[in-house]
Amino acid sequence: MIKIGMMIAERYEILEKIGTGGMSDVYKAKDHKLNRFVAVKVLKQEFSENANFVSKFRIEAQAAAGLMHPNIVNVYDVGEEGENHYIVMELVEGITLKKYIEKKARLSVKEAVSIAIQVSMGIEAAHNNHIIHRDIKPQNIIISKEGKVKVTDFGIAKAATSNTITSNVMGSVHYTSPEQARGGYSDEKSDIYSLGITMFEMLTGRVPFNGETTVAIAIKHIQEEFPSPREYVPEIPICVEQIVFKCCQKSPDRRYQSMSELIVDLKQSLISPDEDFVKVNDPDEEASTRMITDRDMVQIKRQSENRDSMDEAMRLRKDVRDRDSSRRYEEDEDEDWDDDEEDYDPKMEKITTILAVVAALLIGCILIFLVGRTMGVFSFGGDQEADTKEQETEQVEMIRVVGMHVDEAKRLLLELELTPEIKYEVSTSYDAGTVLRASVQDGLMIDKGTNIILTVAEAAEGVQVPDATGKSQTEATSLLEKEGFVVNAVESHDAAVEKGIVISQSPEAGTTASEGSSITIRVSLGAEDNKVRVPDVVGMTEMDAIATLTESGLPVGNVTETTHEDEALTDKVCYQSYSVGSYVDKGTSVDLRISTGPSQKTYRYAEGITAPTEDASYQNGMEVAVTLTTLDGTQLLSTRTTSFPVAVNYTGIKSAGGTIRFTFTVQTAPTIITDPETGETTTEGGGSEQKTVERQVSFTEE
Repeated sequence: MIKIGMMIAERYEILEKIGTGGMSDVYKAKDHKLNRFVAVKVLKQEFSENANFVSKFRIEAQAAAGLMHPNIVNVYDVGEEGENHYIVMELVEGITLKKYIEKKARLSVKEAVSIAIQVSMGIEAAHNNHIIHRDIKPQNIIISKEGKVKVTDFGIAKAATSNTITSNVMGSVHYTSPEQARGGYSDEKSDIYSLGITMFEMLTGRVPFNGETTVAIAIKHIQEEFPSPREYVPEIPICVEQIVFKCCQKSPDRRYQSMSELIVDLKQSLISPDEDFVKVNDPDEEASTRMITDRDMVQIKRQSENRDSMDEAMRLRKDVRDRDSSRRYEEDEDEDWDDDEEDYDPKMEKITTILAVVAALLIGCILIFLVGRTMGVFSFGGDQEADTKEQETEQVEMIRVVGMHVDEAKRLLLELELTPEIKYEVSTSYDAGTVLRASVQDGLMIDKGTNIILTVAEAAEGVQVPDATGKSQTEATSLLEKEGFVVNAVESHDAAVEKGIVISQSPEAGTTASEGSSITIRVSLGAEDNKVRVPDVVGMTEMDAIATLTESGLPVGNVTETTHEDEALTDKVCYQSYSVGSYVDKGTSVDLRISTGPSQKTYRYAEGITAPTEDASYQNGMEVAVTLTTLDGTQLLSTRTTSFPVAVNYTGIKSAGGTIRFTFTVQTAPTIITDPETGETTTEGGGSEQKTVERQVSFTEE
């Protein structure tokens, strides 16, 4: 169990809890090794006890740790401390995009597109490293205090998906792609679909599909027509609407094929918002059968003539009679197309013939040269041997294929001219068809044509899942564990189901699952109390306070500025309209006051400045320069006078005291000195001397 103040891995000091989610708790910590603050995400106990989930989680988190991009919450470390499994990430102080949308109801088009561009750039960096997020949603996008957009939770989504975590835990069914909803293979274009849903929510403040159950929502993703965001916000430009449509096509082939394509259109929408430039590809239409027009036939013939210069050269070797006969045949054939070949030119045919002869001669010379070189007639020292050796040792860099689907891995290896060989291994931790290992480590340079043995996951024989719904948590757990399943229990409120009774399960009863796989049961907490306990937000920044209140179901009301005597609360919340710990109805607005610092005191000084009698050399009637300066350096008085006291009256002074400086000149008489031996006299001294007197004074508080 994580406690405040404890050390993890003798390196990370836990400072405070800053968030919680369906699968993990997040703590702010200090990395004493690198002297920086980090975020430590610790898996909750129900997931930490699942060995399959933990194994998958570690592999995916380690892969995500290789990502470094300004728009990604970077992963620094992965490890375990006792029963606690954790990942160490970049600490981003800000608010999730989900909370930001809730706070603003909906975003402007320009702001939504700008956020989408930053998210796309982060996802593009992951895709370039063969990492698919699989759970893009506003809850996994953070907007920092500086306005930087960052994507988080790379790897956790795939780990959760492979262990059948329910949508109630993941909160992802509103953003899942049709192929994910069907349980099929997902790739980069699944992330593009989820980003399109996120853009729809940013623009309209709502998700496109909703329903009473997760299954109902998933079916809508598969079957229902995607709604237009302009139905809810008519001022959305057509090009932005078309970008959302293209991202959210049911068929992956009709979506953007890469994040780079999407980024280009998003940037173009900012430059030309009124232009309809988005084109949706239709593979069915492109592949459909269509009639060839006469113009198409002419074009095909011209291209064929250009490609077949070798055939022309071979025909030149025939006798004149055959050539003339062939030419007459071609001329007769051309007459059938004279309407379309208005640009036919006999001179061009003559030039083409000459070029064909030249090409034939060149090819003949090349053939003679190659044959002679093969027989040793043409020798160039060690060139041939060096070229052959270079060709034999041509190498390529082995790519990372672990975690890919076998079909994708085979395609990429064949493109590198490597030979993939497949062997299967039964696995309950990975989806069937996933590459578990490769015989060659990624990053190594190997010869083209090398055999690469891929070990691929094969599904184990399944066990029918029993029905645990309607039973107590203890009965359900016993029933499922008896069949060899691992049980994960999550809790949620349900007014229709008694507390402690199983509401639903995933996978559902009657389906087949591998022995040892996880079954998640959702246990009722009974009816949800509508009262909300008011959290303590005094001392937080405005953004943190808004996020805390929003997560508690309490919107923020009026936010005003005020003074406060506690300097530590400057620029932070110093007042909230409801007492900490009190209970209010969900949806109650809480007013906040932000401290601008302690109130500023003012002083006055209304006295007569007396003569500088501190110096005995001062005499009445001397001209004195008088200045009065406050402790903060403000000069209130600068004058010259021969009479005292000097009357002053100053108000609104911001310092509690000041200094009066007197400067005057004293005339000194000369001294006559007589030598006792000779009786001679000399005169020394005399003249003028400048004197300075300083006097500290205190002002009276107004």
